[in-house]
Amino acid sequence: MEKAISKNKDSQNPEEELVRRVAEASGQKATVVKAVIALLGDGATIPFISRYRKELTGGMDEVGVRAVETALKRIREFMVRREFVGNAITEAGKMTPRISDMLAKAGTIAEIEDIYSPFKPKRRTRATAAREKGLEPLAAIIMAGRTADCSCSAQQFVGKNGVESVDDALAGASDIIAEWASESPRLRNITRNDYRRNGVLEAAPARGKSDVLAASPFAQYAKFAQSVRRMASHQYLALRRAEREGLLKVKYTLDDRYSRLGVALEDAFIPRQASRDCAKLVAAAVADSASRLLRPSVETEISEQLKEEADRVAIDIFADNLRQLLLASPLRGRRILAIDPGYRTGCKVAALDAQGNLLAHDVIYPTAPRNDIRGAHAVVERLVNRYKLDSVALGSGTASRETEQFLKNSGILPKEAIFVVSEDGASVYSASEIGRKEFPDYDVTVRGAVSIGRRLIDPLAELVKIDPKSIGVGQYQHDVDQSRLKDALDFTVMSCVNAVGVDVNTASVSLLQYVSGIGHALAEKIVEYRGINGPFRSRRELKNVPRLGDKAFEQAAGFLRITDGDEPLDNTGIHPESYALVRRMAASVGAKPEQLPANKALLDSIDVEALAKEGVGGLETMRDIVSELRKPGRDPRDEDASAAFIPGVESFEHVCVGQTLPGKVVNITAFGAFVDLGIKENGLLHISRLGRRVAAVSDVLHLGQQIEVEVEEVETARRRIGLRLVKA
Repeated sequence: MEKAISKNKDSQNPEEELVRRVAEASGQKATVVKAVIALLGDGATIPFISRYRKELTGGMDEVGVRAVETALKRIREFMVRREFVGNAITEAGKMTPRISDMLAKAGTIAEIEDIYSPFKPKRRTRATAAREKGLEPLAAIIMAGRTADCSCSAQQFVGKNGVESVDDALAGASDIIAEWASESPRLRNITRNDYRRNGVLEAAPARGKSDVLAASPFAQYAKFAQSVRRMASHQYLALRRAEREGLLKVKYTLDDRYSRLGVALEDAFIPRQASRDCAKLVAAAVADSASRLLRPSVETEISEQLKEEADRVAIDIFADNLRQLLLASPLRGRRILAIDPGYRTGCKVAALDAQGNLLAHDVIYPTAPRNDIRGAHAVVERLVNRYKLDSVALGSGTASRETEQFLKNSGILPKEAIFVVSEDGASVYSASEIGRKEFPDYDVTVRGAVSIGRRLIDPLAELVKIDPKSIGVGQYQHDVDQSRLKDALDFTVMSCVNAVGVDVNTASVSLLQYVSGIGHALAEKIVEYRGINGPFRSRRELKNVPRLGDKAFEQAAGFLRITDGDEPLDNTGIHPESYALVRRMAASVGAKPEQLPANKALLDSIDVEALAKEGVGGLETMRDIVSELRKPGRDPRDEDASAAFIPGVESFEHVCVGQTLPGKVVNITAFGAFVDLGIKENGLLHISRLGRRVAAVSDVLHLGQQIEVEVEEVETARRRIGLRLVKA
């Protein structure tokens, strides 16, 4: 639902009001919000602000800064719309102190639109036609309740401007009153609130689609009814998709046990002093307005709000899943046999060194239709022995399980060295411009195998080359607002890249472009400079890169790493602007800066609180510096990749109710988690089967987690498996 912006408490200039509203919306102090707004306006990125401007933000983390940025954008849009509406009403000569006060007190865009509704340019309506016949004065008489006999009052309009009869006049006046009712902020609010409290969304099979629906993923919605206030995000997105595909008819109803909409509208709109005749006619007009104008309009509004909330939940889940994938542990120091499995065209294999460089490639056919086990064994054994390969990255797609079984049976490498890697998006990379640039002399099949292998070596460095939407985690990603999805996913990638840090001498353009302050064009310039001049020896040298000015350097430098360079601090997350501070901190304990990294005794002896009181530097900054120096150059991701997953069954036919099986979480949604059981079909672990009540699946599970589940249901016709969590 649309989040209300706090009411205007007093007369303020726009900037003061903006700061106050953002502070209230984000739950932050006004002074901190003002600083963040200024930093964002100056071109600072969220990673930079949260990492290197803690004294200004009170130590606010990325989530807090992002919340301020989001609230800032929303409230600016609100204020722009409010100003537009105010100007439009003023230019129309309709502005009054009451309307001005209503605009000042409005807290949502919906309230603004309610105020604007009577003054908004309209398409031709029944009320328009009635006004053209000169019937608005009659509507005003009836609305004021000043006549005891509406027919008698209507008689004076008959024969004028095409009004043919008393009934014609009263019908026209009723249409005008109905439109007034639909434009009443009070009546719209009553209708809106009734739908929020008592509205129900019902679905039924579209005509002639019952059989198709029964065989579709939306079969469970054939007899669906859920209250608006309890509508789950995944349910709403599913209903919309099924309706768009012509499988369902969806409609709103009001729960008659609780709804008193008609009575409430009449009580709010009929003047107390109205005569019985006027009250009867106004009541009929209000009923007409409710069914023809108010309810359809509010239903559209509620739909938009449900969609916005469903999008938010789905996008948050997608972003959280993406973050887990990007920050998955790298498998350092391993030499990889990467395999992109297949049937008819065979399995593409690639030998990679520990840095992901391609050493050799081949094709094997251990699966149907050839079943060339002997030939495949010979190729794999040759590659493993010649290039000293010690781990396998096997794509999760077609023929994955058969190929995995071949590898385990071969005994060439131990079972625990075989990792099944998601290959979602690998084909996108293979055919992309990035893939062609990296491997211009190889076809898409080789590029795909290399990408699968590199995902195991360093998931972050490889996955940034692919559009996040192609990675295949989350729910209904193609149904949500694509602009908001892209913004959220781009932010997630940038957040992950900057959290880990980037080796400027080895990073690809794809990785560098997500570094704070860089972008694609500068990333290309950095790689081009590196290719001509050799590895960077210091962060300062970055200033020699064409078009990389002081602002970009300020934003980027702290997130770029240089190993074995001229300045040891360049391999830490300490910003160059703080190098002088590091020297003063070292001097405070009688040491040199180069003695501090990883020196626990010296670092423990630095009294940052005393130095802060002396004005040497900011307390938060010095704490971060000490933290960085304790483990310089450390990758914040886990040191070791999780163990390879060893499945407990080999085919769907082997799964039966009551079995306890090992599984691996491969996707998380609002309604549950999909679990890899070692077969083609993933099982569904519904949120209700986690063993305890949780607000979100992510409170218990994360992507890649190995768990133990019990099979509770096997639906053979649709090849579905229902699970219960035994052990996480």
